[in-house]
Amino acid sequence: MTLSTNVAKVQPSITLAISAKAKALKAEGIDVIALSAGEPDFPTPRHICDAAIDAINAGFTVYTPASGTLELKDAVRRKLKRDNGIDYATSQIIIDCGAKHSIFLAVFALTGKDDEVIIPTPYWVSYPEMVQLAGGVPVIVDCPQEQGMKMTPDQLRTAITPRTKLLILTSPSNPTGMVYTREELAALAEVIVESGIYVLSDEIYEKLLYDGAEHVSIASLSNEIYRRTISVNGVSKAYCMTGWRIGYAAGPTDIIKGMANIQSHETSNPTSISQKAALAAIEGSYDFLKPMLMEYDKRRKYVVERLNAIAGVNCIEPKGAFYVFPDVSGVYGGTIPGGAKITGSFDFCDYMLDNHRIAIVPGIGFGADNHVRISYATSMDNLKKALDRFEAGVAALT
Repeated sequence: MTLSTNVAKVQPSITLAISAKAKALKAEGIDVIALSAGEPDFPTPRHICDAAIDAINAGFTVYTPASGTLELKDAVRRKLKRDNGIDYATSQIIIDCGAKHSIFLAVFALTGKDDEVIIPTPYWVSYPEMVQLAGGVPVIVDCPQEQGMKMTPDQLRTAITPRTKLLILTSPSNPTGMVYTREELAALAEVIVESGIYVLSDEIYEKLLYDGAEHVSIASLSNEIYRRTISVNGVSKAYCMTGWRIGYAAGPTDIIKGMANIQSHETSNPTSISQKAALAAIEGSYDFLKPMLMEYDKRRKYVVERLNAIAGVNCIEPKGAFYVFPDVSGVYGGTIPGGAKITGSFDFCDYMLDNHRIAIVPGIGFGADNHVRISYATSMDNLKKALDRFEAGVAALT
């Protein structure tokens, strides 16, 4: 069988591949500690689950409008105004099957053959693949650790060409946990507006912040940048609803309409029951967030301290999300017991999984081969054991 060129363009998600390998080893009874998945280890709050059960019992198990129910759009509208300082009409909002789906739809609505999309590194693994599926060209801009792994206005200005259509920006970041300040976003917004491109602002980790960091929606900074922004969010991370698959986007009416047209042929509609659960999440109490953030913060500090105590490893402290992204290139060139050498992040992660039974994600999948991604969305006991194994794995290299 000859598959389409669309399939040939796309690489499988490296995070899902590592997670699948770790799960397969666990199924064989092997003691693997997975630090690979971007998934909260807290349960979905009870009031959200109850809303879904009530929806089932009430018979709300039917098709909804393709772009989501009006009541959920209205709840999102109020949330964006209350929490983010952005004012949208419901016609400027779409509900879809997760924030990943929102990004996919926005990329397809805006990007055609040979259109360029600027993606700063380190990036989330799916951004370049989505652009290539849409026929576009990912323009990768390196943002090294020395500049906080954040794009500068000069880098953005240099990357823009007559073919540039879109910038994909994420804050807080997956994989780094870095957070753009208001001033940094304002400087980028100035370049975006003067150049006439659009920005897709991925804000899925907005409520997971530490050390007084502030989440700022770039669309809130001026009327001019508001008109050039597609703001993407969802319920997966903050509300511990990864499996419910509800995301949303807000932006210019014509872009949102284009996204809705694609969705109508692609998925029909987001799940009716999950939309009721998302409504309860967005309109309900945030009381569950404080203890969850306190626990994440404790883990964050512990992981950064442990990693920085290991020779050859350097980890800057993230200000958001639930990941660290240490530079492990100081151990590259080391020899694994048995003779093979570590030449990059993929080798390093393979070695750690095969020899020391911890699953972490190679930085090469995020455009930063000197790094690996470690999720601390797991128990402190697991983190202690995993970092003991990590430390032993580094020490065993010669």
